[in-house]
Order: sequence, then structure tokens, then C-alpha cells
Amino acid sequence: MASKNARLGEYTFNKVDKVNAEIFVLTYGTIVAQMLEDFDDVNETNKQLDRMGYRIGVRLIDEFLARSGIGRCKDLKETADNIAKVAFKMFLGITARIENWSADEKEFSVILDENPLLDYVELPPSIRTSLWYDNVICGVIRGALEMVQLSVDVAYLKSPLRGDDFCEVRVTFKEYIADEVPVGED
Repeated sequence: MASKNARLGEYTFNKVDKVNAEIFVLTYGTIVAQMLEDFDDVNETNKQLDRMGYRIGVRLIDEFLARSGIGRCKDLKETADNIAKVAFKMFLGITARIENWSADEKEFSVILDENPLLDYVELPPSIRTSLWYDNVICGVIRGALEMVQLSVDVAYLKSPLRGDDFCEVRVTFKEYIADEVPVGED
């Protein structure tokens, strides 16, 4: 039997407008190729992909909350489950798994058995072990969670482009962000 969040993920995926997956994947590939050319440094490209993802995540969280109807999560486990089963389904059409919780339950891994951003991608050997091609995902998670007052570190650990069987993204909770009133808006 499917979990409540898996059903919600399927429901929201079916009701959102879709972009042709191949066009999206090829466009993303073009962006990555241009960044590699512009920065001429793989590490800087990784940073820029994360920054780009962060800006996307800051904006996507509003759509996620509005379309999914999900309210405030009670803990990090519920947040992780919503990311895996609802958010990934809603925006990429896939379902992720959450595994490898730390003993203090402040770290977990998002496991992607499939990742549409990696379709049609082959990296040259010279950058295969240094480029996190889909690092945008780390930034999206970090940006979205920051908007709901969760400060996290997000990093790739595994990728099929590096010979692994799946993608693994590690999320580490740092702190809750205090909700502050902007200066002059008492």
C-alpha cells in the first residue's frame, strides 16, 4: 500500500503543468557546458550549479507548498519524507528514498535510483571525478529548506556518472533559522 506522501506526490505530479523532459534535460546540459566553458574550473562550476539551484529552491518552495497543501512538518524525518515522496515527484517525476539516518537524526541521505538530469550525459574522463553534473539539486534542497527556516548543508556523495549505481545526496541539519521581522516593519 502506498504511503500518504507517495499518493500526494503522485496527485501533485498529475496536476502540475509539465515541460517536455528531453528539452529540459538538454537545456540543463547546455547550461552546464556553458558554465564549464565560462569558468574554466570544475570546482567553480560545481559552486555555480549549487548557487543556481539555491535560487531555484528559494522560489520553488512557494509552488510546492501551494500545490501540495502540506503544512509545517513536525520534524526532520517528516521533512525528508516530503522531499523524497512529494517534492521530487512533483518537480522531476521521480520518487526518492531516504536512508542512512545518523544516530542523532540530524543527517540523512536522499537516494535517487533514477535521475532525469543525467539522461543522455557522458562526461569526459578529465572531469568525471570532479564535476557534480547535477549539483543544482543540492542547491534546490538547501534553498527550499532555508525558506522554511531550516539551515542545512547539502552535498553529493555518489553519482552514476562516477560509476555508482545511484545518486546519493547527503543532507545535514545545522540549525533552525529564527523568523525575524525586517528592519523598519514593526
